[in-house]
Amino acid sequence: MEAQSTGARRGPKPKPDVRDNLLRAGVELFHARGYTATGIKDIVAAAHVPKGSFYNYFDNKETFGTEVIDFFFERRLPKIQALLSNPDAPPLERLRHYFELRIDGSRASGYVRGCLLGNFSLEVADQSPLMRERLAVHFRTWSQLLETCIEEALRTSALTTPLPPSVLARFILNSWEGALLRMRAEKSDGPLNEFMTVVFGTVLV
Repeated sequence: MEAQSTGARRGPKPKPDVRDNLLRAGVELFHARGYTATGIKDIVAAAHVPKGSFYNYFDNKETFGTEVIDFFFERRLPKIQALLSNPDAPPLERLRHYFELRIDGSRASGYVRGCLLGNFSLEVADQSPLMRERLAVHFRTWSQLLETCIEEALRTSALTTPLPPSVLARFILNSWEGALLRMRAEKSDGPLNEFMTVVFGTVLV
């Protein structure tokens, strides 16, 4: 959000890429350090812009954090959609492949960081209604993509269950986020492997 001005802006006009640079820096720092431990000074230093530039686009740190959440999810959404809607693979294979890729990424990173949406939920959801609302929106979108795969599996008789697809999708996503927390605590892929065993060996059969 740009600051309101009663007249013509003095000095050079904001560069279009500065806002994205700030958001990218926010994603990286919030993921690595957490929201509370990251200050605006850290963000502008990582983005290589003057501190005043921050306030050309964002009213405060909370507004910035909210836009970081959107920036993070919206730039990953096309890849999630492509993986989960791939017409060349059966729906349950798509789901399995999606989570296998996520597990590979966690192994490669040394079992740190986890999911940025989950991290924000733990750290700020109780204090910031603004950020909590955006987190809830993105979790719903994510869950709906899983739900679509599950619905297709039911239609093609690849899956038989009395549970509604929406309930299964939310359960799977909730279980995944919990497995990521245990992964970080144990620095091991054990919780992620157990997630795969239960979900694809018991829940989605």
